[in-house]
Amino acid sequence: MTTFHRRSDLSIDQQLALRTAATNLQRRFDGIFGTETVERFLHSSYDEFAGRAVVLNHLPLLAERFARQRLAALAKVEGRHDEGVPVVLFLCTHNAGRSQMALGFFTHLAGDRAIAWSGGSDPSERINPAAIEAMAERGIDISGEYPKPWTDEVVRAADVVVTMGCGDACPVFPGRRYLDWAVDDPRGLDVASVRPIRDEIERRVRSLLDDITVPARA
Repeated sequence: MTTFHRRSDLSIDQQLALRTAATNLQRRFDGIFGTETVERFLHSSYDEFAGRAVVLNHLPLLAERFARQRLAALAKVEGRHDEGVPVVLFLCTHNAGRSQMALGFFTHLAGDRAIAWSGGSDPSERINPAAIEAMAERGIDISGEYPKPWTDEVVRAADVVVTMGCGDACPVFPGRRYLDWAVDDPRGLDVASVRPIRDEIERRVRSLLDDITVPARA
């Protein structure tokens, strides 16, 4: 039986939720990573959100989802496991608008034929409500997403890194293909003003899918 690192700064409910998250991750990455690595990534992912989370009860779930992404990226970087499909990373400053809409379109259009992640250099507390509404008009729900930072292993695992407005704060690693999209920031805009940005992002995502030879869902 594996042991679980207890944290004195968490409530009993949060500790139980993190224990469940650790069990889920250990099952997912069984034979790829050991318990120590899984727990280290889970707790560091938790810490990424603890200082800026709006709803503390959601923290263990957010930490589990982020740790799952990071461990999958690390597995690819270290040659332990590779899904065998292209990986695209969308980056912007706050990971609340542009990169989330790009992620939404890419995931919707590519299905399981490619993987997309997103991140920000200075993540916000929540997804831009106008972006959520604009994407919902296109039948894509991004309300369940969450702003998160980029990490080294996630960037290194990406085949293509798309940056949108993060400038020098965006990470640069050798061997990655970088694209810089000059797309307006929807922060503070109403839905009517976000729609043209949304449509431009969709056009660019479709073009990217063509470029990496991933057929877009009709």
